[in-house]
Amino acid sequence: MSWDWNVVDDFMPRFWDGVLVTLQALAVGTLIAFALGLVWALAQRSGRVWVRWPVVAVTEFIRNTPLLVQLFFLFYVVPNFGPSMSPLTTGIVGLGLHYSTYTAEVYRAGIDGVPAGQWEAATALSLSKGRTWRVVILPQAIRRVVPPLGNYVIAMLKDSPMIATIGAFDMLGEAQTFSNETFTTEALTVVGVAFIVIAYPASLLIRALERRLVR
Repeated sequence: MSWDWNVVDDFMPRFWDGVLVTLQALAVGTLIAFALGLVWALAQRSGRVWVRWPVVAVTEFIRNTPLLVQLFFLFYVVPNFGPSMSPLTTGIVGLGLHYSTYTAEVYRAGIDGVPAGQWEAATALSLSKGRTWRVVILPQAIRRVVPPLGNYVIAMLKDSPMIATIGAFDMLGEAQTFSNETFTTEALTVVGVAFIVIAYPASLLIRALERRLVR
């Protein structure tokens, strides 16, 4: 098998379209996962049973079902009784919702890691519960969980090709379609290299950030 650069040139326009879809899914999906994960973590610590139990049940259900099944459910089932979303929007929501259940556990561990003395000091200063969370607990907890949260960003990048199954063609989706049309493999190789080019610098950045935070 010989390598044909002309095939690569022909694939490039579709490759950049796929890159754009991948980055959109990753960026917005990450924001949803991080924000919703914090909401889940705080709700799971609520003293109100009617808040805590449903949230625990929903997050456990999502965490223990495959992402692919959730994407199919959101894209094919939800429109029967709820809003209909485009393939890309469905993919972003699916990725964000799925990974929010994992980031919730990360936030929970970070909150549990804040020394009990910090809670006692806030009480001694007569800080309100809301102010205690905002200025004492969450800043310390989030600082502890930044490295593991970064690992989930890379995991989301690796899972992003799943959104192609519902029609949102990311890098891999574009490469598979192109390869099937032309009976070539160069596009798949290009995408494999692209994933490494994106993921490896991100891993180095997370390690550097981790070393900086543990000083």
